[in-house]
Amino acid sequence: MKLENQVFIITGATSGMGKSMATLFARQGAKLVLSGRDKERGEVLLKELKQSHADAVFHAGDIGEPSVNEQLVELALSTFGKLSGVLSNAGVLGLGRITDIDIEEWHHTLNTNFNAFFYICKYAIPHIEKENGVIIANASIAAFKSFPNHPAYCSSKAALVSLVKQAALDYGPSVRINAICPGPVDTPLIWDSAQAFENPDQVVESVKEATLLKRLGTPEDIAKLALFLASEDASWMTGSAVTIDGGIMATS
Repeated sequence: MKLENQVFIITGATSGMGKSMATLFARQGAKLVLSGRDKERGEVLLKELKQSHADAVFHAGDIGEPSVNEQLVELALSTFGKLSGVLSNAGVLGLGRITDIDIEEWHHTLNTNFNAFFYICKYAIPHIEKENGVIIANASIAAFKSFPNHPAYCSSKAALVSLVKQAALDYGPSVRINAICPGPVDTPLIWDSAQAFENPDQVVESVKEATLLKRLGTPEDIAKLALFLASEDASWMTGSAVTIDGGIMATS
């Protein structure tokens, strides 16, 4: 097992890519501190993981709050005695043009998608340094291109990639820090994103056809990349923003 006895915090763990990462990392021997807003969904996830004898705990909270991130780190240390890495997944869309989006929604989107990564890094890095561990941010191809009615989302993801590179510079060689930049993945988020258009079903279908591989990504596709980046297989990778998008950016 590639992650035996390592301890990871996974935010946004109750659905989509975060849930697939939790499942795969548990199979690879990792001990997990899982985070999400919904306590009931967290309990369901724990039950699923523990059926396969995974060692995991769940903490409900809004990772846009600094204190929640501090609590996650404290929970990892008090439960497992160390912290090997972080997978930062939680994200929201914040749809609307600059002149249409509420200021509160703008701040909420930036806080969830960008500031939360700063918060978890601030509290986690001193402990991850001791383990020569890893941090992985789930960004997006939206860091590199624009989408109609997505200014808050695209801005937050671009800022996230920039912060990943800065953190990798500041904390290497003790900590490897990378970003995953998914393209169109079949999660609830892509269907919510399509609501920014008049014909959401057709938009999702056209995006699928625009990939070179003619399919949407799956959460499992992204989890496999996260596992690679977290493992010793990627021991010479840091400061990278790795695109995984079915080839769609090659057509842009």
